[in-house]
Amino acid sequence: MFKDGKLTFKDDTPVREGQKKERMWHVLIVDDEPGVHEVTKLALANFEFERKKCRFISAYSAKEAKAIIQETPNIALALIDVVMETEDAGLNLVNHIRYDLHNKLIRIILRTGQPGQAPEEKVIQDYDINDYKGKSELTTQKLYTAVLTSLRTYRDMVALEKNRQGL
Repeated sequence: MFKDGKLTFKDDTPVREGQKKERMWHVLIVDDEPGVHEVTKLALANFEFERKKCRFISAYSAKEAKAIIQETPNIALALIDVVMETEDAGLNLVNHIRYDLHNKLIRIILRTGQPGQAPEEKVIQDYDINDYKGKSELTTQKLYTAVLTSLRTYRDMVALEKNRQGL
């Protein structure tokens, strides 16, 4: 098909009967600071991976995030603050996702404005997370890179899981 003078192809990726094709990456932002949500959305406003944009879902506490994750099983990435309603609310949320919900697919990036509260080396060893970033070090480019690599991994893990279930 020609559109605006360019040849374009229809996306013909097969979709199983009864299955809706996902048109957006679901990204959960968990932080008690509204400004962090705004800056994250602004930094990733034009982000696109595999012709899909991000749908940002905001949670302002770990408790709120737990409810959202249980209601939205296809969240690809969670950007989680460590310190919210308690000093370790984000870490407890990670354990809830991985061990209570048994969700190994969702990619988790911990973000903290207080690295002394949760030292990186200890957190990386003790928690099943995919990345750890200090808020002060997270430039737009580093955030873009972290999100892109996380979504690639999520895509690949979902494909592997579908193949495993097919066997």
